[in-house]
Amino acid sequence: MSSFDRRTLLISLAALAGCGFTPAYGPGSSGGALRGKVDILAPDDRESYTLVNRLTDQFGPTQTPLYRLAYRITTSRNQIGITRDQEILRYHVAGEVEYTLTDITTGRLLAKRKASSFTAYSATGSSVDTLTASRDAYDRLMVILADQMVSQIITTVDLPAELPA
Repeated sequence: MSSFDRRTLLISLAALAGCGFTPAYGPGSSGGALRGKVDILAPDDRESYTLVNRLTDQFGPTQTPLYRLAYRITTSRNQIGITRDQEILRYHVAGEVEYTLTDITTGRLLAKRKASSFTAYSATGSSVDTLTASRDAYDRLMVILADQMVSQIITTVDLPAELPA
């Protein structure tokens, strides 16, 4: 590493420290404060199971629930690749999750937001291939939506500075 690169790195780090930058999962951060403290609404279908599984990976298994995360998933599927013979070659899957984060002890609403994204899958091949591709697309979509939810919560929700032990 040349001295110019080292200087640039050191100046960048100093600038980040000066602007109040803190890691999302560092000590005293929102990410760290939520770990093991979020009670997530139980899943009731394949999509919600994938979403909850990813959220649990991000927030950790609930040990001492202080917050309740409720959600509502909506998805739609559209044909986007159609041949002259009217065969469908590709599907576009869009999804949206409306969610709320509530303080369990006070009942105060901490966040009410939406996350949305899309993905697609190919419908060529056998019916088993198409079914597998469809399931994979919905699973990928739920992971994307869960990651967006976590990012939004960590970066925008004001949590108490000190959490009860």
